This record gives sequence, C-alpha cells and structure tokens, in this order.
Amino acid sequence: SVTGRDYLKKPGLHRTLFGDGIATTAAGLFGGPPNTTYAEVTGAVMLTKNYNPQIMIWASFFAITLAFIGKFGALLQSIPVPVMGGILCLLFGSIAAVGMNTLIRHKIDLAEARNLVIVSVTLVFGIGGVLIGTGNGPNDFGLKGIALCAITAIILNLILPGHNSWKHNKPDDQLL
Repeated sequence: SVTGRDYLKKPGLHRTLFGDGIATTAAGLFGGPPNTTYAEVTGAVMLTKNYNPQIMIWASFFAITLAFIGKFGALLQSIPVPVMGGILCLLFGSIAAVGMNTLIRHKIDLAEARNLVIVSVTLVFGIGGVLIGTGNGPNDFGLKGIALCAITAIILNLILPGHNSWKHNKPDDQLL
C-alpha cells in the first residue's frame, strides 16, 4: 500500500519468504539474531515519501559499515534518553499507524465488537508492555512484546464468535 505495488504477486510471497529465510540463516551463521521484515522501514518510507529501493540498499550498506565503527556506537549512546524516547515514539507510532491504515484499507469494521476487541487488546498488550510469565527466575518462561501480541491476536481470532464473517464479503473485498 505504501509503494503502490503488490509484492504478493511480484516477486511473490514465496520469494519474499525465501529471502527472509536466507537472511536469517546468514545472520545465524555469523552469530547474529534472527531477523525479520520490520514495519519500521514501511513507516520510514511513509514519512519520507522516498520509495526508491536503491536508497534502502545504500542505507543498509551505510548502516552495516557504521556498525563496525565504535565511535559511532558511542555517539549513539550519547543521545539523551528523552530524545531517543521521542524518536522511538515516532517510530513505533508510525508502525501502529501503518497497521491501522491496513485495517482501514481492507475495510475491517471496527464497529463490530469482535474486531474491536482483537485490535484493542493486541494494541494495549503491545503498547502497555504486558508480560505474561511463570516467574522471575532464569529458567522461567515469559512472553511479551511482539510474541505476546501475535499469540493474543491469534487466540482471540480463534475463540471469539463470528470469525468466518469475512467469507460473506464480495470477492474484491477479501483479504489474501
């Protein structure tokens, strides 16, 4: 929706997932954490209105290069916490806005109680920093952040009544 192109058709969902898999494998081989496609980039693209993929490629090489320069890391750590908090508010707020834009674009009826419950509980769990766990010890289990939000949304979608209502939409209104 941001670029006006359908990436499910070209390059295709299978190629996109394959690329993410290769990137995660490469990160693991070098001792890095698994990666994923982040909505932060979509938010940044929406804010800058710069849809050129070449810019993102150059920015990624620039960021990788800066990661090896210790002085740059020290410079980032010198940014006051309130300033960084403001930047993160803008960043994560834009992610939430992209999600809401997707819901609106696909004509999800938030006046329907079921949809409103799923969206609101998921947002509050994510924004509110809810932690669900078994304790505070090193061997205890806990869920928070994106993992908790995803599992909560999936469970609510499965248990709340009316989850097949999308089947009654017109074919051009259905989600993929």
